[in-house]
Amino acid sequence: MTVQKLLSYARRAAEDYNMIAPGDKIAVGLSGGKDSVALLHALSEMRRFYPVEYELAAITVSLGFKDFDASPLQKLCDSLKIELSFVKTDIAEIVFERRNESNPCSLCSRMRKGALANEALRLGCGRVALGHNKDDVIQTFFLSMLYEGRLHTFSPVSYLDKKNIRVIRPLVYVPEKDIVSFIKKYGFETVRNPCPADGGTKRAEIKEFIKEQSRRFDDFENKIFGQIARLPLKDWERK
Repeated sequence: MTVQKLLSYARRAAEDYNMIAPGDKIAVGLSGGKDSVALLHALSEMRRFYPVEYELAAITVSLGFKDFDASPLQKLCDSLKIELSFVKTDIAEIVFERRNESNPCSLCSRMRKGALANEALRLGCGRVALGHNKDDVIQTFFLSMLYEGRLHTFSPVSYLDKKNIRVIRPLVYVPEKDIVSFIKKYGFETVRNPCPADGGTKRAEIKEFIKEQSRRFDDFENKIFGQIARLPLKDWERK
């Protein structure tokens, strides 16, 4: 995927859901994975032509894993002239040692987002951008339906009332395979996920389930995504 195609996806999502307002300062959650790296590039490049001006900052939340190397992220932010804040936490110790969670991803996600939001507020950011892609939307929909018995997925824009901050997801239209293609095409460096639960979660099972259905039904993922966007869920109504 070319950078122009990535920007087209991101701009369409931003405009469809009014993700960016004039004068916004947006904190990008930069984990170092392919999605967050692509997101930072997209929002950085979009500043050249987007109808309104906005500022960017990047935040990396360290979960406390000893082998996490953030130096490539600092290099990336330096190249884009974007400020990077590094937040140290003991989330890994809490989740895997103190709590010994059987389903660690849920607690980890909540704590990580809390740390991210707190740092964003400290930096004067009113919005936090996360790198969830189109595949994540579909996977979360099936996770909620099959494991929780409800029709739900995260929204393109959500409001954290306790923090008075908005969360935006400009990559919701981008298929994961296109992000992989973008990262490979331009040779961008990513950071390996050191989490011991990576690849062995319910989300990984759902990902395999979706692959199986895609082999059985033509255009399965696009049909599901289109249906999600049409559901009477307040989170998916265009603003």
